[in-house]
Amino acid sequence: MNENFRKYLVEFIGTFFLVFTIGAVTRIGVPGVIPAVAIGAVLMVMVYAGGFISGGHYNPAVSLAAVVRGALPAYQWVPYALSQILGGIVAAFVVNYLAGEVPDASTMLFSMPALITGEFIFTFALCYVVLLTATSREVEGNSYYGLAIGSTVMTGVFAVGGICVAAFNPAVAISCIVMHTICCLKIALVTILVNLLAGLAAGVTYKAVNCR
Repeated sequence: MNENFRKYLVEFIGTFFLVFTIGAVTRIGVPGVIPAVAIGAVLMVMVYAGGFISGGHYNPAVSLAAVVRGALPAYQWVPYALSQILGGIVAAFVVNYLAGEVPDASTMLFSMPALITGEFIFTFALCYVVLLTATSREVEGNSYYGLAIGSTVMTGVFAVGGICVAAFNPAVAISCIVMHTICCLKIALVTILVNLLAGLAAGVTYKAVNCR
């Protein structure tokens, strides 16, 4: 199998499971399920599963940060992002099929300054942690990178899930539109833009603090 295709397929699969878990715990989860824990755990598992093949990004913002850092060739960003978005959209349709009834997302309206702040802070944190734990030569071959990445997302959902979408990922934001868990296109577009800007900022910051 073509090396690049393997990477894109891994990114598709990992993002599928991430988005499917998000949709399942928010729309069809059983009582007692804590969404933040399930979401952080599935990301951790998928990062460990595919990190050695594709980097285990599952997130266009993380891939953008990796491009800025120099860990991913710039020409790879578009196919990575498309694979991630497609994986998320397929998962969203599966969730819609299983959940059946369309949720009422009209109550999920956020203050725009709070949404921007929450999404930026934890998307930055996620991308920054990925770069430091999974791409830096000083920690090459470590066994904790997946746990660190999944825990960052879990913490972010707990911390700011009440004031923003808590996507920290453009592919997730797009998938939430398909799953009808975001009712306002403006919220989705702002979330996507902020996620990408945070990824860019994380890449620049990494280069400033780690010049290797």
